[in-house]
Amino acid sequence: MSALRSLDVQLAQRSYPIHIGPALLADADRWLPLLSGRQALIITDDNVAPLYLQRVRTALQGIDHACLVLPPGEDEKTLARFAEAIDALARLRANRDATVIALGGGVVGDLAGFAAACWMRGIAFVQMPTTLLAMVDSSVGGKTAVDLPQGKNLVGAFHQPRAVIADTDTLASLPERELRAGFAEVIKYGAIFDAGFLDWLEQQAEALLARDPEALAEAILRCCHYKAGVVARDETEQGERALLNFGHTFGHALETAAGYDGYRHGEAVALGMRVAARLSANLGRAPRADAERLERLLARFGLPLQIPSKFAPEYLLELMRLDKKTLSGRLRLILWQRAGAAEVVSGVAEAAILQALKDCQDCGGSR
Repeated sequence: MSALRSLDVQLAQRSYPIHIGPALLADADRWLPLLSGRQALIITDDNVAPLYLQRVRTALQGIDHACLVLPPGEDEKTLARFAEAIDALARLRANRDATVIALGGGVVGDLAGFAAACWMRGIAFVQMPTTLLAMVDSSVGGKTAVDLPQGKNLVGAFHQPRAVIADTDTLASLPERELRAGFAEVIKYGAIFDAGFLDWLEQQAEALLARDPEALAEAILRCCHYKAGVVARDETEQGERALLNFGHTFGHALETAAGYDGYRHGEAVALGMRVAARLSANLGRAPRADAERLERLLARFGLPLQIPSKFAPEYLLELMRLDKKTLSGRLRLILWQRAGAAEVVSGVAEAAILQALKDCQDCGGSR
């Protein structure tokens, strides 16, 4: 059995723990004391509820709690579903010391966290991620939001969780496509922070894809370590934290173009990282060999590499202009200096962006 791994996110005003390991959902002694008071709302979805909801409810014996089970999928991360969460808190008569528990993937975590941020101007919430992508990225750092038809995550707030409880047993039931999508965010950390981690991923790819518990737990811990450090230094994304969006400006445009149901988030990020790496190489900002290495690693984890021709580069560029990282009408992109080092770049010529998008439509790849 994989050993418990823990670390803290150290913020200016407080810290919170991340626990990674098996059987954590049922381990009430570990996380129940972290709840704010004696009321809780569990928000989950139809995929996760039949598998894990009862474990959490059993651990909450003696605490006044309710459940909200939503349909799954990014296309459900809407203001209407957010309103349902607020209504569930109202029906619970949740006080300011109530806690929202987000049991699920990134969609549930984002929506539940945003509801917690807004109820009575902010109550506690606990992240219980059940997907690899949520464990390594979206559950850590306090970004909460819902989508609009015009773009992804346009309505939201920074609201840090009280704790992150990553029960690695839940990864055993994760569909293969969801697992592979999560590896895109894992690869991202090596791409922007640590070329040595890319080496490790290349060496451990087989074990990770086979869901080896030790390999997965180690990968999650390393990613959380990178993200916790960045969040501690730049909680509200005024500087360094923007690097975590490597591939995301392009990826979010693809998700929006596909109507939020064509790609898993990690798949879109994989495509976005490929475009960003190709653009960096085209501009002479990073070695082309690094872009080719990234493409090989993404392919090894079964991630898509080719943008469908139905998405015109000009349309994707238009969607990118609504991205939250745009300032004063100027796109800010996260580009490479080399594997393991990234930077925020403004003022990239639109012709160069369009060419990189076209390159990733024309150069082949998987799916």
